[in-house]
Amino acid sequence: MNLTDILAQAGGIESMAKELGVPPAVAKQGADALLPAILGGFKKQAQSGGIEGLGGLLGQLGGGGLLDSVLGSQPTPVDQGNDVLGQIFGSKDVSRTVAGQAATQTGLDSGLLKKMLPILAMMVAGYMAKQGGTSEGGGGGLGGMLGGLLGGSGGGAGGLGGMLGNVLGGAVGGGAAPSAGGASGGLGSLVNMLDLNGDGNPLDDIMGMAGKLRG
Repeated sequence: MNLTDILAQAGGIESMAKELGVPPAVAKQGADALLPAILGGFKKQAQSGGIEGLGGLLGQLGGGGLLDSVLGSQPTPVDQGNDVLGQIFGSKDVSRTVAGQAATQTGLDSGLLKKMLPILAMMVAGYMAKQGGTSEGGGGGLGGMLGGLLGGSGGGAGGLGGMLGNVLGGAVGGGAAPSAGGASGGLGSLVNMLDLNGDGNPLDDIMGMAGKLRG
């Protein structure tokens, strides 16, 4: 089960669809295309600050309450999602580039995908915080949970960076090859398209694209 399916089971995809006034199938398609970059952002945070640093960051951003805010009946406080994006992407240029690439991949409107980004970022951060037990300092739980997101096999021995590497790299290397150009190829499809330098993390390449656009 990939992360889109997990969020759908939790009710997040349907909540996002209602919020944005689109069919759930469209919300799921957008999530499939956007989540690799969001996971790549969390991978970079783990690489720089370790599992404890990422756990602390999730708590500062709102912890499990981020997911609750998306699932609740009130409008989603997207400012919190933009705070998450600011931490994992570093600039709005990266968010725009992520949305643009996902629009090319799926045929969906880039403006709609930009609106999805902060909501998805809240769902991912909130889900990680809830499952990882960050409120109890359970770094191993967070690493193990991330390892299982896309069928990874291990506990937390490799550290959070390794787990997130499995989440991203395993989407391409560990299973069936994604269909070329397929709009519904899941996480692996966009990772395969964006991982230009073959390191398993598309965010480096996305950030490079954003820098070129600025220039």
